[in-house]
Amino acid sequence: MGAIRKGGELVDSLSSSKVLVVGAGGIGCELLKNLVLTGFKNIEVIDLDTIDVSNLNRQFLFQKKHVGKSKAQVAKESALQFCPSANIVAYHDSIMKLVSFSARNHVNRMCLAADIPLIESGTAGYLGQVTVIKKGMTECYECQPKPAQKTFPGCTIRNTPSEPIHCIVWAKYLFNQLFGEEDADQEVSPDTADPEAAWNPEETATRATASEKDGDIKRISTKEWARSTGYDPVKLFNKLFKDDIMYLLTMDKLWKKRKAPTPLDWQQLENSETAGSGLKDQQVLGLWGYCELFQHSVETLRSQLQEKGEGAELVWDKDDPPAMDFVTAAANLRMHIFSMKMKSRFDVKSMAGNIIPAIATTNAVIAGLIVLEGLKILSGELESCRTIFLNKCPNLRKKLLVPCVLDPPSANCYVCASKPEVTVKVNVHKTMVLSLQDRILKERFGMVAPDVQIEDGKGTILISSEEGETEDNNSKFLSDFGIRNGSRLQADDFLQDYTLLINILHTEELERDVEFEVVGEAPDKAPPPQTNQEEVNSITNGNKDSAQPSTSSKAPEEDDDIMIVDSDEEEGVSSSSAAAVSSTTKRKHSDAETGETSTKRPRMEQSSAAASPNDDDDDDIIALD
Repeated sequence: MGAIRKGGELVDSLSSSKVLVVGAGGIGCELLKNLVLTGFKNIEVIDLDTIDVSNLNRQFLFQKKHVGKSKAQVAKESALQFCPSANIVAYHDSIMKLVSFSARNHVNRMCLAADIPLIESGTAGYLGQVTVIKKGMTECYECQPKPAQKTFPGCTIRNTPSEPIHCIVWAKYLFNQLFGEEDADQEVSPDTADPEAAWNPEETATRATASEKDGDIKRISTKEWARSTGYDPVKLFNKLFKDDIMYLLTMDKLWKKRKAPTPLDWQQLENSETAGSGLKDQQVLGLWGYCELFQHSVETLRSQLQEKGEGAELVWDKDDPPAMDFVTAAANLRMHIFSMKMKSRFDVKSMAGNIIPAIATTNAVIAGLIVLEGLKILSGELESCRTIFLNKCPNLRKKLLVPCVLDPPSANCYVCASKPEVTVKVNVHKTMVLSLQDRILKERFGMVAPDVQIEDGKGTILISSEEGETEDNNSKFLSDFGIRNGSRLQADDFLQDYTLLINILHTEELERDVEFEVVGEAPDKAPPPQTNQEEVNSITNGNKDSAQPSTSSKAPEEDDDIMIVDSDEEEGVSSSSAAAVSSTTKRKHSDAETGETSTKRPRMEQSSAAASPNDDDDDDIIALD
């Protein structure tokens, strides 16, 4: 009778719970179907994206006739066919005007502030995972560091590329410099400040003889120069692949131990070999073939800019043919110049978009596991929740699904610790307040609208989230406000109900192009107490760094609020990083069913945070309140 009564209570809870699904992509489509068929009646779904034809192979709530329409709205209409009595509300909007990790970090913090359990999950090809996050009881989403997007030194991209990916990154930068939003960190012209070059431009500039036919080339903005030529493809070609390369050749020391690049000249290449063999996207064209592709893509993109009007900008999208053609052509031309084997459009697209294939069955398995973990929470059985990994191949026990005991909160987490605190290395004489706000607080620590005051006994306000109050501070250096080695800042984000103490560690020894470093644990924090191995295993399955008892005992029976975060990683994880995920050991965890240890993989994340707004079209989040 007890089991029957409990089952009846669960059914009632399902029909009364309110569910918010953020994202209607690969996992989101499976999840919406699962939710309505499981008995959830009140669902809200939010997604800012529209349906693309590339979504149709796995996002089964969408059909060809839906291409271009709102994912949220179509997902609602399709899900209602499974359960017409469900009350589903769709929003064509974003959970916040951010994407990827920033939005996920924001949701994590909102759930911590509201003390709502969160289910975080993701897929990457054949790999998948589901884990439950509960304030005070388990690790939060930010307890473990996420792998950062792989970046390359600017001088490597601009002066000395040695791998195809360097040329592809350069080509994407070039797209933005010519057609998109200019970014000083994405400059493509030769880097004369390269410390390795150690050259004297006054003595060697005359050796870089620019073509007299391509306009008077001066060291000005790439976009400004391109506009002055009317985006003439031949002039652009000779500037980028001839004159800039000849300019690089004057930096003698760069080429003492490297093979020097070979400039290209449009007139000399005209009408040379063009053809490639095989399927269109898998062809590697001849050199003139990429010259023609460069010309045609520039002409198309120029027309798109003109149609948009004065001051318009284009956004690079791997699924936009002219944009992809441009990057393919420019990257391959640069590869040839630097003696690399050229790549097919398919290969370039894979690297440019950091794509690994999305597997529909992986999404389906993970969506099912999400609902199962949610049912445990609604039943008041939080202690039985698990982190579950879906592997590509069976383990030694012939299991594809491996459940692991949940980790307790990290004592050093800068989000969910009782008093979040970090130490940041910066050069206070070179770091501006705007950089502290945008690069450190918003990008690195995921704040939305930070307020910062200096702990100087005066409560000096350094940054205010109120528009206009501290804008005059933006262009000043931290040292201008008396901030020095050992200074402490208090950053508050009221939107996230989040406070972070920042210890400033002044240094003048940061690597080139590195603005700051996060040291991690604050210097005045005592190390965690040592415990014997038996105690550690009983608490954390071998993770001594986070050994501490849970601050939350058995979940109350009436606790039926849940937040679920999912990510179907078709984009944002390269093939190489996916391999690293599957082979890297985070630590050993006990198999919840057998008690034996199994390797717990790091959470599968995108190689970028800083990825662009269109990079993650399958991020799905569910909240049950």
